[in-house]
Amino acid sequence: MIAISIMIEGQDGLTWPRWQRLVAEVEDLGFAGLFRSDHFTNGQPPDRDSLELIVSLTYLADHSRRIHFGPLVAPLSFRHPTLLARQAAALDDLSGGRMILGLGAGWQEREHTLFGHDLGDVPTRMARLTEGLEVITRLLGSDGPSTFEGRFFQLREAQLLPRPQRPAGPPILIGGNGLKYTLPLAAHFAQIWNGLFLAPAAFRERSAALDELLHAAGRSPGDVRRTMMGPLVYGRDATELERRVSGIRQRNAAWADLPLDALLALLRDERNVIAGPSDIIVEQIGGYAAAGVEELMLQWLDLDDIDGLRGFARQVLARL
Repeated sequence: MIAISIMIEGQDGLTWPRWQRLVAEVEDLGFAGLFRSDHFTNGQPPDRDSLELIVSLTYLADHSRRIHFGPLVAPLSFRHPTLLARQAAALDDLSGGRMILGLGAGWQEREHTLFGHDLGDVPTRMARLTEGLEVITRLLGSDGPSTFEGRFFQLREAQLLPRPQRPAGPPILIGGNGLKYTLPLAAHFAQIWNGLFLAPAAFRERSAALDELLHAAGRSPGDVRRTMMGPLVYGRDATELERRVSGIRQRNAAWADLPLDALLALLRDERNVIAGPSDIIVEQIGGYAAAGVEELMLQWLDLDDIDGLRGFARQVLARL
């Protein structure tokens, strides 16, 4: 059975009241997990409220009992891996083993410029991510001191104490679709791979490529759980769906006058959006399950739409 989690964009106005409400609802409604992005701000102004990642996850760990959680994903361009490993181990212990440590290279130039972090070009980002994964893996997995001399990060007889209660600490999730960098890193370091915005057929192809990379690395396909983050446009009826797509129409003049059904079909077929009323969404989710997706992290962009979240739980989640 496919698991369904909620993913929010934390830089899009996340405040304590919104986060507290979302944590309680996602826990109570039966979703598998709650994930959030890790950004200072968006790539384009205006800037909005953005509750800090680790502080917000600490609240979640202490105010929930069932759901798993984590960043999708924490960039090692501004998160130092030694501190992040320590924080992740503590969050995993606090929550009784529900933390998932999503890691990435960083990509958004504006936030790095605004806050004084060096993003670098793509090879630099990936080299830094590779080193950071090595550091985090050693700190979480080694019961004795670790030493590592890298270009970006160093360990010199370093040891995390107390040791994580879960052997090797929280599982590492690596997100992305790239055959050159992302999938090889997932095959080497990750316990979870998270595909991004893929159609079922494309997800199946990437998953098969990951299997080959895992074999080459001396690991089994079952060693890495297969998940995907996907965009969601859900409405309980045509009126609600029209309201959901109003912003999409405004951003693309060619879609402004498309009939609702045609626009939703276009989003599904050309943009891999999970879109429509409950029957169609249940069918789409079934297609992802058949392609090997074990968990879907669905983007819930309206942080105040608790009624819609409850409706989704009743009309979609309950049928899966």
